[in-house]
Amino acid sequence: MAVRKISPNLALDHLVSLRQAAGEPIVHLGFGESRLPVFPGLVERLAEGADRNSYGPVPGAPGVLRAFAEYCARRSLPTDPDQVVVAPGSKALLLALQLVVPGDVLLAQPCWVTYAPQAVLAGKRVFGVPVPAECGGVPDPDALRERVRQARAEGGDPRIVVLTSPDNPTGTTATADLVRRICAVAEEEDLLLVSDEIYRDVLHDPGFEYLSPAEVSPSRTVVITGLSKSLALGGWRIGAARFPADEAGRRMRADVASVASEVWSTLAGPMQAVAEYAFDEPAELVARRDADARLHGAVARAVWRIAEDAGALTRPPTGGFYVYPDFEPLREPLARRGVVDGETLQAHLFTESGVAVLAGVHFGDDARALRFRAATSVLYGSTREEQHAAMAAADPTAVPHVAESLAAIEQAFTKLSAG
Repeated sequence: MAVRKISPNLALDHLVSLRQAAGEPIVHLGFGESRLPVFPGLVERLAEGADRNSYGPVPGAPGVLRAFAEYCARRSLPTDPDQVVVAPGSKALLLALQLVVPGDVLLAQPCWVTYAPQAVLAGKRVFGVPVPAECGGVPDPDALRERVRQARAEGGDPRIVVLTSPDNPTGTTATADLVRRICAVAEEEDLLLVSDEIYRDVLHDPGFEYLSPAEVSPSRTVVITGLSKSLALGGWRIGAARFPADEAGRRMRADVASVASEVWSTLAGPMQAVAEYAFDEPAELVARRDADARLHGAVARAVWRIAEDAGALTRPPTGGFYVYPDFEPLREPLARRGVVDGETLQAHLFTESGVAVLAGVHFGDDARALRFRAATSVLYGSTREEQHAAMAAADPTAVPHVAESLAAIEQAFTKLSAG
């Protein structure tokens, strides 16, 4: 069983930290973290929950299970608390699912760096499926059907499809029509859909017609989410899962809880206090979350325009804080400088321009492709003062330190087309 020693995004973040500590000016687009200050109300709930030092129920205490069930219901997903499990991050829940649900895994190409290694850790085969032209995060429905049948012919047992909307790495969001078509394939081929919706509350356009596959195929969809992205709580590790309401869903939830009991026991009590408050969605927290989503959208679109102007092919970002440019149109001038694939493009930008990105190959993309993920949320600043300035600005791209970073990115991307 071959897996990476350390996830490539974490490895790159560590390398950048070392270079920055040595005084090198690095524009860090390589790590998908929402680097914004914690909302004060969340800090208050953490302090108030500090005396919750008992283990408590494995799936979570009644208060947080109720809060997440009501959070789901407000998103057209009627949910009972006994359909819910909370955990130390969505990663833990995703891995637990891989361990308890039989069958091999179908993943969009590209997809988040963790899905495939987790499947391998669980002893599963991974089958990649290309994404549709308009977005990433979901497999092309027609290609998904064909890949399932091909995998079975090869002796595989594909039963699980992981979807991400909005998507990491492309920063795009699946349309309602695409979701319905994927659900239709899942019904035809008897597939379980694992819908990673951790970026759902980071939609750039609040009017976007978001459709969860759990609305279309409730009996075959598990929804996974967390607070790392929408509330900038990556280091606090809070995740939640919603299971189907039928007997199969109850068994799946019980199996995941069994894994939890042997691995993490339960989500830490103070974090459950935070999660209950967050999933209850008080007005002041929602206002901050929505303002952050607008900030993410403004800066991501600025980087997207820079990439477009530099000659890349790029889908416009609609959610999260990522851009996924394709520099295939510049293959000839890049090849003259030894840049022939994603990893050499990543290395070139880092060494020649001090811009850190993560090559598409790490997301399961074609190794030869000149694609990479640019995570734009680190541009808000390295100090709380800088981050607050970006948050308060009517045009965050005009804030001096953000504008300076954008100018460095523009210079680096424009240099790629030089002969």
